[in-house]
Amino acid sequence: MSITLIFLAVVAAIAGWWLSQQRMMSKPWLEVGHHHDPRPQGRHPIEPAKLGLGVFLAVVSALFTLFISAYFMRMASTDWWSTPMPKLLWVNTAVLATGSLLLHAAKASAEHHRDEKSRSALIAALAAGLAFLVGQVLAWRELTDAGYLLTDNPANSFFYMITGMHGLHIVGGLVALTRTILATRARPIDERATLSITLCATYWHFMLAVWLVLFALFSGWANDFIDLCRQILS
Repeated sequence: MSITLIFLAVVAAIAGWWLSQQRMMSKPWLEVGHHHDPRPQGRHPIEPAKLGLGVFLAVVSALFTLFISAYFMRMASTDWWSTPMPKLLWVNTAVLATGSLLLHAAKASAEHHRDEKSRSALIAALAAGLAFLVGQVLAWRELTDAGYLLTDNPANSFFYMITGMHGLHIVGGLVALTRTILATRARPIDERATLSITLCATYWHFMLAVWLVLFALFSGWANDFIDLCRQILS
């Protein structure tokens, strides 16, 4: 239970910081601005799409927090045998990080009206996302060929379930990214298209952060951190 509270506190802190950056707690009737300027101090109000993405990411954070909490609680059982982490996951992590960097570059290029560079970065990010999914499937096959099947061990079941859920969220991100690429292919990247690119980049950065936590979990690096938290809370 304490582990769940720790992760939820981290998620709440990140969500609070993000909302503060979007001026959700601002008081527009107290802000000073020109009578003809509907946006005091030249700042834009929060976009509904950004708010919707923030709420969705909060829900996803809670979902993976519960998965991780259940993982740690199940580890205490006597029938638990750790699943070896395929070395291919290192490559997959690098590929996912590359996709995140490419989307950041696409966002920056769109904001500076460098449309062709932005389109190229978007396509490269899409390719990186597809490569990540292919790598995850190959990692699964490596484990099954070595005899680590889904139902043989609770650790195996958790590994396939959690990585599979993360993969499904990557698929959703690829669908949104494909729509953005198609929408910007034949016309200039305007403010609306830039917003779509920004949302895709934010989502990808988030999924990279989730994957890094999962990577630390499966590699065993998170155990020392959890033991430290338990000592602090005890």
